[in-house]
Amino acid sequence: MKPIIAITMGDASGVGPEIIIKALQSKKVYEMARPLVIGDVKILKREVRHLGIELNLRVIEDPDDGMYQQGTVDVIDLDLVPEDLPYGQVSAKAGHAAYCFIEKAVKLALDERINGICTAPLNKEALHKGGHLYPGHTEILADLTQTEDYSMMLTATNLKVIHLTTHVGIIEAINRINPERTYKVVKLAHETLVRAGYAKPKIAVCGINPHAGENGLFGNGEEEEKLVPGIKQAQAEGIEVTGPYPADTLFYRGRKGEFDMVVACYHDQGHGPIKVLGLETGVNITVGLKKGVIRTSVDHGTAFDIAGKKRADERSLLEAIYMAVDLAPKFQ
Repeated sequence: MKPIIAITMGDASGVGPEIIIKALQSKKVYEMARPLVIGDVKILKREVRHLGIELNLRVIEDPDDGMYQQGTVDVIDLDLVPEDLPYGQVSAKAGHAAYCFIEKAVKLALDERINGICTAPLNKEALHKGGHLYPGHTEILADLTQTEDYSMMLTATNLKVIHLTTHVGIIEAINRINPERTYKVVKLAHETLVRAGYAKPKIAVCGINPHAGENGLFGNGEEEEKLVPGIKQAQAEGIEVTGPYPADTLFYRGRKGEFDMVVACYHDQGHGPIKVLGLETGVNITVGLKKGVIRTSVDHGTAFDIAGKKRADERSLLEAIYMAVDLAPKFQ
């Protein structure tokens, strides 16, 4: 049976509804999966009309009720936002709804009613105004699945990156890095790659400082204190991990195939190289969620500046759906 992939609508004021409608015209999606949208059918219908696309929307209560046929989009309708919600504006209602879409998807995943989750983007300011004080999707998913050891992984053409820290300021990020966190993320990277089919994956860790500290010339010994002990602990367990290496060359080496995964120390260190390779191919994956919950996502935001202008590119969502389909049987 093709996996059921729940696609959450994200922030209804952003480009999420548009890219979902565009992506679910794809014959390939229906050949690979049974896509199920969790969102608001009023907003999706509005988008179908706005785009001038011929597509049926069918409300269902349960994943087993879906038709999963190209031309008809199956929707679990939570009916949480008004049809006249403005495009491109921060809305507490949209932020609350985006959280509820994820909450519903996680419940279905934990109940083994779906095989994977693929998320359209949410807006963090709207999320907070809606009463949900999370930095983003990753932390929501970790909380809802009661997962303590997790990480954000990004993939693009010939490059995979996993993060020691994500949605925190740079000073706090450095403070949070320690040998235990380094070891746990390296181990998560190794386990994820093995499940994905890599027999003996090669992992490399970025330095925190320029030139990975240059033997103490830059920084205050953060590499030796925070990274090296965790790397050695993983090596002692047979994990093929090396570093820390200068970040300014490591991503190039990773893309050339020298390493299967690069461990970034903080958000922008890892996100920058992935996004330079192209937002249209980037996929965000939450790694380590309990009970085999698979979550992939687009590697871009709500793009309020182009919401409602028919210009949103659905290719990142398509890649995220394909990635969810590929990973689902390997983690369950």
